[in-house]
Amino acid sequence: MATYDLVVIGTGPGGYVCAIRAAQLGLKVAVVERRDTFGGTCLNIGCMPSKALLHASELFEEAGHSFAKMGIGVSQPALDLPAMMAFKQQGIDGNVKGVEFLLKKNKIDVLRGTGKVLGTGRLEVTGADGASQTVETKSIVIATGSTVAPLKGVEIDEKRIVSSTGALSLDKVPGKLLVIGAGVIGLELGSVWRRLGAEVTVVEFLDRIVPGMDGELVKQFQRLLEKQGFAFKLGSKVTAVDSSGPMLRATIEPAAGGAAETLEADVVLVAIGRIPYTRHLGLQEAGIATDARGRIEIDDHFATSVPGVYAIGDVVRGLMLAHKAEDEGMAVAELIAGKAGHVNYEVIPSVIYTTPEAACVGKSEEELKEAGIAYTVGKFPFTANGRSKVNQTTDGFVKVLADARTDRVLGVHILGREAGELIHEAAVLMEFGGSAEDLARTCHAHPTRSEAIKEAALSVAKRAIHM
Repeated sequence: MATYDLVVIGTGPGGYVCAIRAAQLGLKVAVVERRDTFGGTCLNIGCMPSKALLHASELFEEAGHSFAKMGIGVSQPALDLPAMMAFKQQGIDGNVKGVEFLLKKNKIDVLRGTGKVLGTGRLEVTGADGASQTVETKSIVIATGSTVAPLKGVEIDEKRIVSSTGALSLDKVPGKLLVIGAGVIGLELGSVWRRLGAEVTVVEFLDRIVPGMDGELVKQFQRLLEKQGFAFKLGSKVTAVDSSGPMLRATIEPAAGGAAETLEADVVLVAIGRIPYTRHLGLQEAGIATDARGRIEIDDHFATSVPGVYAIGDVVRGLMLAHKAEDEGMAVAELIAGKAGHVNYEVIPSVIYTTPEAACVGKSEEELKEAGIAYTVGKFPFTANGRSKVNQTTDGFVKVLADARTDRVLGVHILGREAGELIHEAAVLMEFGGSAEDLARTCHAHPTRSEAIKEAALSVAKRAIHM
């Protein structure tokens, strides 16, 4: 019987990072992986392939619509979708092989199969052939991630009615794409296929897109998406999809109740969110407690109700983000090794990788109002940023929210090109408890988009220079 200091179930961003950090700290580590490749949903059928298609489709659209005004003469671009999918796959292969290399480099054993927790110090690993082995270990970390949330009345076949997995591998551009859910996944994948020629309609149960993001940012974000060609049906729900004919027929009703309507589509993308993937783990038999949403309950040190068993990432509370899982993986490995692992949940960036991007870190205005925290606001539009002007990419703005008494930055929200890269200077500032004044007095290189962040910080004290 194999024995370890730590066995991690799952090799997504949380799992493989946890395993590597534990190995760095001198622990004997193994990982359990049911897929043929490492990296979990993120690297295989999620974050990374979607970014490859977002990048390729953005260049396709720019070549067809933006090059001429910059004095670049090219013929109308032709889409070679199989080649674009091959480009996507090359990126996937490179990343998953990179994880395989890192596991080998850190002398981490790989146990192929599905992991089941038997209790403190023991788990069972069942391979694809049905053969199982029992593994002994001092600690277990569950990092099995999440899966697609189902929608009642709509059956996913990954051909015409697809989840994010199928939407990343369509064999042709749909004439009409109906997206159910105006969250990150729906907007990103909707963007890909809109750029490639699809007519995109998004149905959202709530009366706004992107729940959780700052309301002011969301309003302008929606206007920009509509300008690009998105159609939105907010406050609406899809109750059924008829797939019996050549076109899909979706039944849509007002969320508050009322008369139904029917929309036709070539492809329907179900993107209403994700749920913890905990099947086959044996949680109930092992006595591992879960909450009403199926998430594994943990304490402040990631420990479950069973001694020696921990959980991180999408299977526990908090944002379902790969980088959140990575930080938790690092922290729990350090705690298991007797170190002081910690995650600051107040400073975890979120990004939507559309064009323009939307990014935030910290509190929104709505959250500050609800908490009764007095705050000041500084805003700066990219229309007033020199680099954005010359590049003719002026959509969006930066907003800085600071404590009215201490000037400590409580939240930063960016809508604009490369917002996902720009947000991190705000995250670093907030990690060190920095103020808007600190940010305003930090010299920023000219001409850069980052100057808009400095100007927004200056605007907190009503002293922006270029506005």
